[in-house]
Amino acid sequence: MTPSPMTALTDVFTEPSDVDPETLNNLGPLRRLAGRWRAQKGVDLNPKADGPERRVFIETIDFQAIDPQANGPQLLYGLRYHIHITTEEEDITFHDQVGYWLWEPATGLVMQTVAIPRGQVAIAAGQAAPDSDQIVVMAARGQTDYGICSTTFLEQAFRTDHYRITITFHPDGSWSYVTDTELLVHGQDVPFAHQDRNTLHRIGEAKPNPLAVTLAKRKAG
Repeated sequence: MTPSPMTALTDVFTEPSDVDPETLNNLGPLRRLAGRWRAQKGVDLNPKADGPERRVFIETIDFQAIDPQANGPQLLYGLRYHIHITTEEEDITFHDQVGYWLWEPATGLVMQTVAIPRGQVAIAAGQAAPDSDQIVVMAARGQTDYGICSTTFLEQAFRTDHYRITITFHPDGSWSYVTDTELLVHGQDVPFAHQDRNTLHRIGEAKPNPLAVTLAKRKAG
């Protein structure tokens, strides 16, 4: 999966000189994610020994702006995020996840990095316009770019072959996601379609990125 064609690389070292320090002004379709969000009626469909289990969960997501990032000439703006999920039945964390959502204005490339404290990471990617009402990113096992990497146990017991998340923004300011993960469960011949879905509502505003805060203080002083 290649989200956008690579142009001929001539200079991979020189970083952009005209970088806007205000990340919140340069996030393209990710701008509407910035801030803190919560929902109490998320739905998770996951594999169990006796068959699929459907659970309702409570979710909080925090997206905060990071300073502009450069890979040589490639310029990225992004949000650092933390997902925390619990259920009404249990006090222990049901799911915890951290990572980044990144936007490359020059190409329309959108990326999500995923890190889960059960021994799994991924980078998913897709394309979107700056004003898109929907974002779709995907990752596949075996890819050296935009791939999935898991522990030996997860590879053997719950192998993740494909990951896809679809985010849809709504006119009322809320947004929804559907995460589809294809799992090959040990002892089963047919892949399991693991799905999570939720609609989140804002409970906190986004903060400016650290560089923007520093420059604002200097200007004010």
